[in-house]
Amino acid sequence: MTLTAPGSLQTDSAGARPAAGGPVPPSPARGLVCRNCGATFGLIAEHACAECFGPLEVDYDPERLRAVTREQIEAGPQNIWRYAALLPVGQDPADRVSLDPGMTPLVRADRLAAELGITGGLWVKDDSANPTHSFKDRVVSLAATAAKRLGYSKIAAASTGNLANSVAAHAARVGLPSYVFIPADLEPGKVVQSAVYGQTLVAVDGSYDDVNRLTSELAETDEFEDTAFVNQNVRPYYAEGSKTVGYEIAEQLGWRIPAQVVIPMASGSLLTKVDKAWRELAAAGVVEATEWRVFGAQSAGCDPIATAFDNGWDVVKPVKPTGIAKSLNIGNPADGPYALDAIRRTGGSVGRVGDEQIVQGIRDLARTTGVFAETAGGVTVAVLRQLVEDGRLDPTKETVVLNTGEGLKTLDPLEPVVGPTHRVEPSLRSARAAGLIG
Repeated sequence: MTLTAPGSLQTDSAGARPAAGGPVPPSPARGLVCRNCGATFGLIAEHACAECFGPLEVDYDPERLRAVTREQIEAGPQNIWRYAALLPVGQDPADRVSLDPGMTPLVRADRLAAELGITGGLWVKDDSANPTHSFKDRVVSLAATAAKRLGYSKIAAASTGNLANSVAAHAARVGLPSYVFIPADLEPGKVVQSAVYGQTLVAVDGSYDDVNRLTSELAETDEFEDTAFVNQNVRPYYAEGSKTVGYEIAEQLGWRIPAQVVIPMASGSLLTKVDKAWRELAAAGVVEATEWRVFGAQSAGCDPIATAFDNGWDVVKPVKPTGIAKSLNIGNPADGPYALDAIRRTGGSVGRVGDEQIVQGIRDLARTTGVFAETAGGVTVAVLRQLVEDGRLDPTKETVVLNTGEGLKTLDPLEPVVGPTHRVEPSLRSARAAGLIG
C-alpha cells in the first residue's frame, strides 16, 4: 500500500495466494461503496455518499478474500493484525497505530447456561480484556492507522465513553494530539480513564447525539481540517475493526460459526460487522457456510432499533436516551437500518431490558463466569435470558454473547446493591457471632 495525496489511499491491485506464514499481501480493499445506492468511490476520507448521502463502507476484491487461508491467519500475531489480509489497512506493521488489541477470551459459560436452560452450549466473548478494556480498541486501531495513511496529524471522536478512552490511549502511545468529546454526565470511571492520558477532553452539556452533532460541525472548520474524526470522516475504516470480533469467535470455535449470537446495540455497527465477518469467512472458504441467527440487545431507556423491529419499520425513529447503560445511549443510531436488515435476514430478534434487569444481568454473569461486565454486558445477558424465556432463542443450539466492556468502568449502578456480606471485629468471637465459624 502506498500513500497518495492526503485524503486518499491507493492499493496495489496485483495479488497472489500467500504462502502460509509468509508476508501479508496488499490490502484487499478496492474502494468505498454506498450501502444505499451502490455508488463507488476511491479509498478516501469520507463517510457519506456524494450521490445520495447514504453511508459508505469498504468494498473488497472477492478474489483477494478468497486467497486468504486459515494457515496464513494462524501464523499471524496474537492480536487483530492476524486478520490483516481481510482488513483495509495495516498490512505493513510499520503503518499501524495500534495498542494491538484482540484475541480476547472466549469463555465457556456452563453455569450460566444451566441457569437459563441452554443445553446447546453458551460462550461469552469477553472484550473487556482489550488494552483499554473495551472492544473499541479494535475499531480505533483501524481508524488511527487509516488516519495516518490518509495524511492526518490529529485524531478525534465523539464518544459515550469507551471510544474516548481508546482514542486518548492510542494518541498517547504514538504521541499524536487527540480531541475527545463526551457527554458531561458520563460515568466517572470513563471520564478519569480518558483524562489520565493527558489529551484534550471536552465535556459537552448534552446527550451523545448533541456531542456527535457538535463534532460534525467542528470537522468542517479550518481548525480541524487536519483531524481525523474516527467515527465520522474515517468511519468506513473504523467500522471494519469490529469484524475482528467475528473472525476471532469463528477461529476460537475451531473455525466454525455459532448458531446464535447476542450483541448489544448502540449505533448498531458492531452487530452488522460481526455478521459481515462471518459472511466473508464463509465466502472465502475459511469456514463452512452454515446458517446463523443474529440477536440485538438494547436498554429500555434507549431502544430505537428494538422499537423499529417490533413495529416492522425499516426506518429507525430517534429517541431521547435515558437509563444506566450509557455506552448504548445513542438515540439516533446511524447503522440502525442495517442492523435490522441483518437481524431479519438471519431470522433473529431484538430484546430490551430495564435498569433493574441490567444490574441483575451484570451480577448473573459475574456470579456464574467470573466475568465482570459494564452495563452494556448486563444488557446483553439480561436480553439473553429474555429471549430464552420468550422462546425466541433456541436453547438447544450453540450461542455466543458479547461482553464489550469492563465492569470497573460503570460501578455506580452496582454500589447500592452489592457490598460486604458480613462485617466483623478482628476476633474469633466476632467471626463466630456473624456465623462464619461454628
